[in-house]
Amino acid sequence: MACKNGQQRAQATVYDMYYKAMYNTAYRIVKDAMEAEDVMQEAFLKAFSKLDSYRGEVAFGAWLKKIVVNHSIGRYRMLMAQSTNPLEEVLYKVEAIDDTDDEANDYTNMKAQKVLEIMATLPDNYRIALTLHLVEGYDYDELCEILEVSPGNCRTTISRAKESLRNKMKLIWN
Repeated sequence: MACKNGQQRAQATVYDMYYKAMYNTAYRIVKDAMEAEDVMQEAFLKAFSKLDSYRGEVAFGAWLKKIVVNHSIGRYRMLMAQSTNPLEEVLYKVEAIDDTDDEANDYTNMKAQKVLEIMATLPDNYRIALTLHLVEGYDYDELCEILEVSPGNCRTTISRAKESLRNKMKLIWN
């Protein structure tokens, strides 16, 4: 792979393929556009410098996403430790999914957008767990490793987060 040899053109091609998805992943966790951009850039730098450790056991995108998620959680924890009032940061704008002319897709996208906005109001541990599980597709074993929690704690957190999300959705849609 040309990226392993440090060829900038190859690295730029890989960056172009993945930057948008990796930015969105980081943004959903850190809740700040500038921080998400920084996290994404740092993750790409780390990935390119650690390409020798990529063994191809999983897709490159999955390997890169794990780096982004780990950096995002670390950055988010650091920001929360520095923050004097994390409640001010609970609500954040979720970027629009994709504009389309199809009315059915527009309605579905609006509902998905609303669910993501409601998720943004959940407590941080619920929001991050649900984002990683439902949006990013991590299974329970991966979540336990990423969040550094026991399997029982992970399942309880996901269950409570889903219940909280359902309750908030009922209030809005009823």
